[in-house]
Amino acid sequence: MESPHIPVLLDEVLESFKDVPEGYFVDCTLGYAGHSSEVLGRYGHLKHVGIDRDDEALAFSKERLTPFGERSRFYKGTFATVLPMLTEAPVTALLADFGVSSLQLDKKERGFAFDAKTLDMRMDASASLSAYEVVNTYPKEKLEYIFDAYGEVRSYRKLAAAIVEARAKKPIESAEALSNIITTVIPFGGKIHPATLPFQAIRIEVNNELGEIEGLLDAIEMKHYEGEVVSLITFHSLEDRLVKNRFKKWATACICDPQAMRCTCGKNHALGKPLHRKPVTASKAELAQNPRSRSAKLRSFRFERGN
Repeated sequence: MESPHIPVLLDEVLESFKDVPEGYFVDCTLGYAGHSSEVLGRYGHLKHVGIDRDDEALAFSKERLTPFGERSRFYKGTFATVLPMLTEAPVTALLADFGVSSLQLDKKERGFAFDAKTLDMRMDASASLSAYEVVNTYPKEKLEYIFDAYGEVRSYRKLAAAIVEARAKKPIESAEALSNIITTVIPFGGKIHPATLPFQAIRIEVNNELGEIEGLLDAIEMKHYEGEVVSLITFHSLEDRLVKNRFKKWATACICDPQAMRCTCGKNHALGKPLHRKPVTASKAELAQNPRSRSAKLRSFRFERGN
């Protein structure tokens, strides 16, 4: 059963787990099981836990992973909520791919695409907050914050004002209508569509994406295992910064005040070390096959002591 979503950096993810000991592989963003099926196929000593908040993705993946039988278990929910409650142990490999799946992007009814006739963007279709509420009810100041902080949109003030002006006349009911408003403020030019960053910002707000990543990192920090490898794939600078800074913290041996004259902590606080000095990015071959991989960055960390 083939996945409708091409897993990014697949070879690099598989390589990151090559030396992990027997235990559980937790795929925090199961999606359509592109990564999970390959990891299970290559590493027979690993059992599997798949987490996702999308019912459609879970149903597809349960069927796809049927050949692996009882090696797989599935949980619906956000990874920041589910991970701390897992009883499966030890976890020796953990993956999270923070990108939106191609299927979600391409399905017009999900409201992620620029020309979609709906305005939704929920990864969990049962969640209460959608892009419609954000766009049509958030005050101008909050829209400005979202576009600035989550999308790094230069014209964030003008864009928020344009949305407020447009919705005063009639509700903005589709992603297509929102995209048209955006292009009146941000003209076409360059390699990416003018609506890319504003849509990213709204999607992050709707799904609490940065808060979820922080929650995941907190859960990993609180409970990890000797030899566990954590591989995280990010797609924009806000996500990558969170991961990079947390990995740096985990690899720091000395926790003394930087102003201290000498170390008194013992310099034994490092939890492990990153597998690579810099993030791993897509090869030329992968970029040619899957252009959406161009912004993907993989960072991997190996814990050298458990807690």
